[in-house]
Amino acid sequence: MAVVEQLLRSEADETISFGNHALAHKAKLEDFVHSGDIYKVKTYATMTKLEKNGMFLYESVPGTSVNHFCETEKGVEFTVEGNSDAQITLGMSDDTEYEVFVAGSSVGKMKTGLGGKLSISVELEAAGEVLVKVVEA
Repeated sequence: MAVVEQLLRSEADETISFGNHALAHKAKLEDFVHSGDIYKVKTYATMTKLEKNGMFLYESVPGTSVNHFCETEKGVEFTVEGNSDAQITLGMSDDTEYEVFVAGSSVGKMKTGLGGKLSISVELEAAGEVLVKVVEA
């Protein structure tokens, strides 16, 4: 398991990695600067949450570890792992349709509402790392 011991870190490929689903108690890191943006993460076994510039970006229940989280104008891509299946909510663009890929397979198209939140379920138990990609349709 590749938990993020530092809670939040910049990677050499200009992505970020965050979260530690192995923690028994809640931990947080604030004011982390990456590419001119300010990030805040809260994480432990039951929840992982990431904010960017004070805005919601990612939340999972239960907690997860996320590696190589990459945002583009058209969506996000990251690798996620955890001890059990997770419900992941992403902060995306308002009123936009996205195609969601989990472990390389399309799980369908989903549309965000006015709040821009997109929720997906990812089977993680005994799966190791799972690649998630969400792209504007």
